[in-house]
Amino acid sequence: MTIANLTLTTADGPCTTEVVTPEGGGPWPAVILFFDAAGLRPALTRLAQRIAQGGYLVLQPDLFHRAPPLATFLGEPPSLAAVRAVFRDEARRPRFEAVYYRPALDYDNLQRTVGAALDYLAGRPDFAGRVATTGYCMGGNVSVRVATLFRDRIAATAGFHPGRLVTDQPDSPHLRARSITSRVYLGPATGDLPPEAEAKLRAELDAGGVRYTIEHYDARHGYALEDGDSYDRAAAERHFAALGRLLDETLRL
Repeated sequence: MTIANLTLTTADGPCTTEVVTPEGGGPWPAVILFFDAAGLRPALTRLAQRIAQGGYLVLQPDLFHRAPPLATFLGEPPSLAAVRAVFRDEARRPRFEAVYYRPALDYDNLQRTVGAALDYLAGRPDFAGRVATTGYCMGGNVSVRVATLFRDRIAATAGFHPGRLVTDQPDSPHLRARSITSRVYLGPATGDLPPEAEAKLRAELDAGGVRYTIEHYDARHGYALEDGDSYDRAAAERHFAALGRLLDETLRL
């Protein structure tokens, strides 16, 4: 298994992207992994490696590539603890959301960044089959948004302890969910998707005839991320098993 960083060219400038390549000669299907608000770091690389062990080429694009390096805001190295401290700080949170969080979720920005990643994959001789996405916290939200943007290019969509899938904002992911054509698996943690919000999301998915599964995890938000204080080994292993089934059933031609 190899880990490399490359630079994708996008309309908004260069996008550093981590690529984890499985053992062997391929070709392989691909998974695009979307990180949480603490950005790309060793815990996310290890997560990508675990996915790659299943025989998948894994890409992890920097969703914050339009902004200054995350360490300039969170400190070095960026961490989940630092992000949570920012979200509790009424003075710092608005700037973090304006500079990093909201641009990472913006549909037009995702169209350009993920479009570049998909085009890169299409040009790799060791890629064959289909593409899935998975994401964590903020990245789970991104995964659902991407499914609505690249309907014919995404075969499977996963999101674990996803945040803000149903809001009162005009760009709320649930409002576009009926357009999804990929298979969807969502694993919200306790409190991530309250009953009223879940009902709204299910209504949209059902209206579009989307094939989906929502399974609640009796764990805290962030259960799959080993470098956070909410990490739950049992829930994390359950998530790997669910993701593995989804990928095996959708990606191989």
